[in-house]
Amino acid sequence: MPIVRFSVSTSRSREVVDITRQVQEAVGSMGIEEGLACICVAHCTCAVYVNEYERGLVADVLRLIEEITTHREWQHDRIDDNAQAHLGAIAIGNSLTMPVTDSTVELATWQRILLVELDGPRQRNVLVSVVADR
Repeated sequence: MPIVRFSVSTSRSREVVDITRQVQEAVGSMGIEEGLACICVAHCTCAVYVNEYERGLVADVLRLIEEITTHREWQHDRIDDNAQAHLGAIAIGNSLTMPVTDSTVELATWQRILLVELDGPRQRNVLVSVVADR
């Protein structure tokens, strides 16, 4: 099973980055026509999800994460002071599984593959693999 890696540079402490193009290029480079793609971020303080990449919705996502993770006394903050980033990543998840058809990840009209930075700015690594449908 081939794995393609690419990096994403984030510029803010919390942001949403559209990585759809990079994921589609990675999937296309594998030469697998049909199957399942796994998209994973190899970090504990960022996440990936699929949804619309609309400015208001992106702001709402970041606000939701902030509301469920801040203004509490987290035990992990005694070590790194970034518990909210870890907890936000847990809530969203660090991987996706998507169908592949014609060497392309199947997405609905408005769907995009989005990386959520929760402890930036940083350099993030995304891994993409495709399991062929046989």
